[in-house]
Amino acid sequence: MIWLIGNKGMLGTELSNLLESKKLPFVGTDREVDITSEASLADFARSLKEKGTPIAWIVNCAAYTAVDKAEDDRELCRALNEEGIRNVARVARKNGAKLLHVSTDYVFHGDGTRPYREDDPTDPTGYYGLTKRDGERAALAENPDTWIVRTAWLYGRHGNNFVFTMLRLMKEKEAISVVNDQRGTPTWAFDLADAMVRLIAAGSLDPADNKRAAPGIYHFSNFGNIVWHDFAAEIYTQGRALGLLAKDCEIKPCTSAEFPAKVRRPPYSVLDKAKIAAALTAADPAYRIPDWKESLASFLAKIEK
Repeated sequence: MIWLIGNKGMLGTELSNLLESKKLPFVGTDREVDITSEASLADFARSLKEKGTPIAWIVNCAAYTAVDKAEDDRELCRALNEEGIRNVARVARKNGAKLLHVSTDYVFHGDGTRPYREDDPTDPTGYYGLTKRDGERAALAENPDTWIVRTAWLYGRHGNNFVFTMLRLMKEKEAISVVNDQRGTPTWAFDLADAMVRLIAAGSLDPADNKRAAPGIYHFSNFGNIVWHDFAAEIYTQGRALGLLAKDCEIKPCTSAEFPAKVRRPPYSVLDKAKIAAALTAADPAYRIPDWKESLASFLAKIEK
């Protein structure tokens, strides 16, 4: 049995749909089980065990993600991103369950010049990134059977995101400005959910099996290396071709300084995906991580005109 925590968010909803389509046994919870309370988590785990459905995996998609607001809302941000995942990891360990937790590129400083590897030093510049980094450490310390997937630039059908915002602005305006000094890679929530389900399968193998994905930190995003302006321009090009946008809109490049924010955005957040690619292709040689343009096309094709 898989227990999916945070099943109502963008990624959680995608995971729920995927687990259901694959007929994998799971139960999803959202705010009805409070991750800031170990007792609340333990009670729910106990109720599953009493029903004869012990937990094999806990997948945590719950998090505080408001990057700027976190600077003023520090208590809640830390409660969810560090204390919450510590509680989840502890309950997983006590129930003999493995843990899969989602983290972020914001754990890095963002001044890199090559894709960040899993073992690169972390140095978050904002409180959100700091609590996510501390949450990673708490989870790994609390439960040795912990898998962490860091991701970046996430978008999907079930929540507000950059793609929906761009489509709305492109419909409303004759020109928009998008920053061209922040480099990374978009991640379609469906692709991340698929990789996570595959990682669960690979992590469930016997430790003696050389196809097993070992516990630890993994990076996942789509393939590619672009700035936000590139992403917006491709959204416009594909949106026009699909008939999602009926009029012209100029996509102008600008700098981050023209959009001041409370928290510095990482100028470089490209993630190295060699480790997860090797783990998932060991289990399925046909698997490959999709390119960001390919995934954007698949995503946009599902949007009603």
